[in-house]
Amino acid sequence: SLPAKLINGGIAGLIGVTCVFPIDLAKTRLQNQQNGQRMYTSMSDCLIKTIRSEGYFGMYRGAAVNLTLVTPEKAIKLAANDFFRHHLSKDGKKLTLLREMLAGCGAGTCQVIVTTPMEMLKIQLQDAGRIAAQKKLMAAQAQLSSSSVVGAAEPAVETRTTAMQITRELLRSKGITGLYKGLGATLLRDVPFSIVYFPLFANLNKLGQKDPNVKAPFYVSFLSGCVAGSTAAVAVNPCDVIKTRLQSLQRGVNEDTYSGILDCTKKIWQKEGPMAFLKGAYCRALVIAPLFGIAQVVYFIGIAEFLLDMLPKHQA
Repeated sequence: SLPAKLINGGIAGLIGVTCVFPIDLAKTRLQNQQNGQRMYTSMSDCLIKTIRSEGYFGMYRGAAVNLTLVTPEKAIKLAANDFFRHHLSKDGKKLTLLREMLAGCGAGTCQVIVTTPMEMLKIQLQDAGRIAAQKKLMAAQAQLSSSSVVGAAEPAVETRTTAMQITRELLRSKGITGLYKGLGATLLRDVPFSIVYFPLFANLNKLGQKDPNVKAPFYVSFLSGCVAGSTAAVAVNPCDVIKTRLQSLQRGVNEDTYSGILDCTKKIWQKEGPMAFLKGAYCRALVIAPLFGIAQVVYFIGIAEFLLDMLPKHQA
């Protein structure tokens, strides 16, 4: 049933995000740093420096936004894919690869309603620590160079903002469109991702089914979700880099600003080289693999069906 699909998708998203959020934070910071202003050399370096400067919970900046909105996002994504697969199938016959891709396309298009504002807010909170650390480093260097000057300025203390403050400011200054900055880039990432992910997962999962009418074992669904998720994540990573840059409202010292997808692509290519489009690719693969592996296990086990079945009995 649709309520069960929505609940399963939501539970899957919550569990997955809680497990992999620090890696996602590292991905955002690695993608946003530009040549000449590099704060981090790798994912592990980013996480170590984050803990040292912001504490353990610094790795979870923006997690509240993700945990709040990932439930409707994953629910819409998984339920929409099932919806389109059902309506594209003919008399219960096996879907062709093209129809599976069309179903994935529909799911990716539907999810951006929630994904775009979620990513928009999450990125501001995740990257704030990097920008603050960069400013402190620049201030410290300036202070050292002018140490002979009496009354040298102290490094600025970071003023932390919340998701609600950012939301109110965007709505006040730009209206609802402010929360949907980078919508085109989000579509450019999520639609191809779903086109690759869902058919690949479905076909890998079928390999573990002994009978077409019996669900595959949970470990097959988990591994299928991991492989399909990481493959699709790496495939669309260039689009994710562009989306992250476009949705960042604040920039570090001497970092470029962008007017749109083409301008962002051109500047990254010219100033940072083609390899810059793969920034954070392994982080993204590490995030998406367990996230979708867990999501598919929860979704296919059907926790919600059990809960919904118990509800009438309890009421009775």
